[in-house]
Amino acid sequence: MFESLGWLPTFPLLGFLTLFLSGGGLPKKLVAVIGAGSIGLAFCAAVLVSLPIINGDAQVIVHEVYTWMAVGSFDAAFGLYLDGLSVVMILVITGVGFLIHLYSTGFMIDDPSYSRFFAIMNLFVAAMLVLVLADNLLLLYLGWEGVGLCSYLLIGFWYQDPANGYAARKAFVTTRVGDTSMAIGLFLIFSQLGSLDIQESMDLAQGEWALGSGYAVAAALLLLGGAVGKSAQLPLQTWLPDAMAGPTPISALIHAATMVTAGVYLIARTHALFELAPNVQLLVALIGLATLLIAGFTAMTQHDIKRILAYSTISQIGYMFLGLGVGAWSASVFHLMTHAFFKALLFLAAGTVILSLHHEHDIFKMGGKWRQLPLAFASFLIGSLALAAFPFTSGYFSKDEILLAALELEHYGFWLWLGGVIGAFFTGIYSFRLVFVVFFGESVDHHKAREVTGSVWRRRC
Repeated sequence: MFESLGWLPTFPLLGFLTLFLSGGGLPKKLVAVIGAGSIGLAFCAAVLVSLPIINGDAQVIVHEVYTWMAVGSFDAAFGLYLDGLSVVMILVITGVGFLIHLYSTGFMIDDPSYSRFFAIMNLFVAAMLVLVLADNLLLLYLGWEGVGLCSYLLIGFWYQDPANGYAARKAFVTTRVGDTSMAIGLFLIFSQLGSLDIQESMDLAQGEWALGSGYAVAAALLLLGGAVGKSAQLPLQTWLPDAMAGPTPISALIHAATMVTAGVYLIARTHALFELAPNVQLLVALIGLATLLIAGFTAMTQHDIKRILAYSTISQIGYMFLGLGVGAWSASVFHLMTHAFFKALLFLAAGTVILSLHHEHDIFKMGGKWRQLPLAFASFLIGSLALAAFPFTSGYFSKDEILLAALELEHYGFWLWLGGVIGAFFTGIYSFRLVFVVFFGESVDHHKAREVTGSVWRRRC
């Protein structure tokens, strides 16, 4: 029954519509079932539709839902396209997204806007699924703007505090800079190639544009501008730390499984265009390297537990850009997948610590909590080992592939590799600085921590 690609965005969209139209009048238990259950059903559908590709029975699955618009010689379908890349993305979005929704059913239980929270979260996942399944750049852009809208609503979820509203506006305006660049890039691709179908336009670009062509360079630069804004890379990275204003599950969803990975997905999906513009592809690597180093250095100076993880996300996305820039497309997507799991784990564990310590964010006001918070400690330790690329963890295998690919690049490979290794060294420092200060540092007596489980969940972090 659920073997059609159309079910994937449909389940969370139906969850959003149900919760939105109810106006907050549903019981919280039913809201939790609808909010988390719709994502759980989407994950089941994602597994079913992915099986033919995973088993090798098919390489591509295409499903055209309907013709979205037709104007003169231009037509754009609401078409869904599934291949190996989008299989990874939909499983990460729905799998990690479901776990975050499940966590949120307890985390947000006392919030008066419980229904609104899950409605926007469901819409967020639906928009992200449209983005990664779109078979044309126009539909991809619809999902792209959808996640931008939802991030604005979620970052400013507690809008009664003016600081939260400011953080939401900052994220919205900053990412609009990148989105404008991307929109111009789509106009350029359509005007010169006559198509916005992703596969067709990439084939046409390879056939009509020579290596280093001005059009190829311009189009790649414009798409890179969109990716830099959405994935919080230099110079448009400043919005992401302020996005911590939203509830912790939102931070986990934005930073791990959805919005910030959209730029990485865009470049990976249009990699044929970037291969026609080698200088722009090298620029992708340089931006990633600069971002991962600057964000890593900044993380070592932070006191707020969530901001440390936010700068860590910026740094790890930088590794993905570094991999894309050296042509390690698969390694970058692999790191995207592993990062989604360990970073979501770290954010959700951070939420537990914050709630257990009465909404405290400053790591230097915590300390010595490994006995009092054993589950959070174990989660933090596992996530930090993977983040620091400790041997034989998931982060080790994915980051190692990127660094090896960088080393093999001609001319600049050694310097890119060296920068990546230095960044990995500082990642280990700030990761375990966080673990040691929170769980092994000097205990602060006025914080009598108690692990929060079940009905002990409080309203916010």
